[in-house]
Amino acid sequence: MLPLIVLPDIPAEDHLLARARQGDQDAVMRIYESYFAPIYQFIRLRVGDAQQAEDLSANVFLKLVTALRGQNAPRHSLRGWLFRVARNEIADHYGRARQLPLTTLDDWLPASADDDPDWRFIRSLDVERARRALRMLAADQQEVLVLRFGQALDLQATADIMGKSVSAVKSLQFRAVATLRGILGALQTEAAHE
Repeated sequence: MLPLIVLPDIPAEDHLLARARQGDQDAVMRIYESYFAPIYQFIRLRVGDAQQAEDLSANVFLKLVTALRGQNAPRHSLRGWLFRVARNEIADHYGRARQLPLTTLDDWLPASADDDPDWRFIRSLDVERARRALRMLAADQQEVLVLRFGQALDLQATADIMGKSVSAVKSLQFRAVATLRGILGALQTEAAHE
């Protein structure tokens, strides 16, 4: 299992971003050091290949440096901006029409003490059946589960990254978990009849 990665809090993030926008190279390095691991992990979970994930992660930070030198630098929500760029890199890598693959469930879930019912459900899954079921979900349902449970991001951060409202993310997560439960039920029934 991957460790839970703790991201900087929003005020510290905004301060770092303001310094980076003013050309402070130490701030740019701190951003890289703080966000490379979560961005890499997010991409790695979607592309499956470590080298490809490193290359795509490097592209995300190259785009940040380029944006900081121009007029396209994020003004707030650095986290959301980085994950959106990462999401676009993944989509460009696979082509926008293709469903994105997920790696194994045991790599996908971080350690968490969260007592949320959805967390308990996700953790209780039989790994092999869960892998099959996750691949049957729509790409946006896979993504919301990866962000919420794989990256342990809160609703607002997930909404920012996905370009949706918090209520839309809640609804998508609810549908994704419900669909996952249904698929797993069908797979369990199928396995019982074999």
